[in-house]
Amino acid sequence: MSEVYASRRTRLRERCNASGSATALISRPANVRYLAGAAPRGAVLLLGRREDLLVCTGPPDDRPSEGRPDEALRVHCLRRHGGDPAVAAADLLVGEGGDSLAVEEHHLTVARHRELRSVAPALRLADLGGAVEQLRVVKDEEEISCLRIGAEIADQALGELLESILVGRTERHLALELERRLVDHGADGPAFATSVATGPNSGRRGHRPTDRRVEEGDFLSVCLGASYRGYRCEIGRTFVIGTSPADWQIELYDLVFAAQRAGREALAPGAAFRDVDRAARQILDSAGHSEGLQALTGHGVGLEIEEDPQLSPAAMGKLDACVPVTVEPGVHIPGRGGVRIDDTLVVRPEADGGPELLTITTKELLAL
Repeated sequence: MSEVYASRRTRLRERCNASGSATALISRPANVRYLAGAAPRGAVLLLGRREDLLVCTGPPDDRPSEGRPDEALRVHCLRRHGGDPAVAAADLLVGEGGDSLAVEEHHLTVARHRELRSVAPALRLADLGGAVEQLRVVKDEEEISCLRIGAEIADQALGELLESILVGRTERHLALELERRLVDHGADGPAFATSVATGPNSGRRGHRPTDRRVEEGDFLSVCLGASYRGYRCEIGRTFVIGTSPADWQIELYDLVFAAQRAGREALAPGAAFRDVDRAARQILDSAGHSEGLQALTGHGVGLEIEEDPQLSPAAMGKLDACVPVTVEPGVHIPGRGGVRIDDTLVVRPEADGGPELLTITTKELLAL
């Protein structure tokens, strides 16, 4: 992997040079891990004039889930407890004659930015912007492999839950059990806070589990994800509890399923972000559910659970191959509940079989 990380840093350095800055300070943890292989708590990466440094408050943790620093990268640990690696990195750069530094202004706090200026007043600071995030959008096959394994873990955890008795258990209890099962199957942990929603809560995006108990006839919507070697995937499914679904539940489920399928089928290299959103959204709009629809149909995933691109009505840009995204339309009817169906897929050209579905738990409307 050392060559991979070195190549990523080279590409970033080329972007920096093109914008007039020879050095850069990376502070956003996901970006540090992408370029350095690991992101110990508080660590920053300095792309220096002579060499690159991972600046840490102490020796990096050796746990696989935390990643391991690139062997070709020198690790610099602060001597003073409580020091700021970003400030120390700026000081090191000045010591080797650096006069300019590109920083991630969208991540640095105002206080930290001021501290950099006070320690290195002669250093000209420029904004790196989202350069690293842009590099992260297209994944290599090693990254996709991590997402694929994470998806398999999430599928396993969800499948086991569906085989257990659900009536009478609380949303909170079910969410905790799913997160335990993720770890049991090899995940670093949950990719985000697991959402379990029942009855009138079902279908809400990002619903926080409550002490409401599962009842016969409820819709049960679940959204979970596994983090594996830092990479995060997402799956969401909706079921009916105990009895055959009511007519309104079948109708609503079929509608959301059709919207989700349209969104999945729209994924292709060169497809506009907004066109993928439109493919799913227009099905829900035409059925009278335009009010209250979520702001986006899907988003990128990777070292963070929500990355670029955003699949939304106003999003600008087009998909590339090897970009993993979610497609997750949903409808929530206040007082009754609703449906969400959520998959993680990788954009692939038609010649390679079209979009690769990573989350494979059935999308049939099951009565549990």
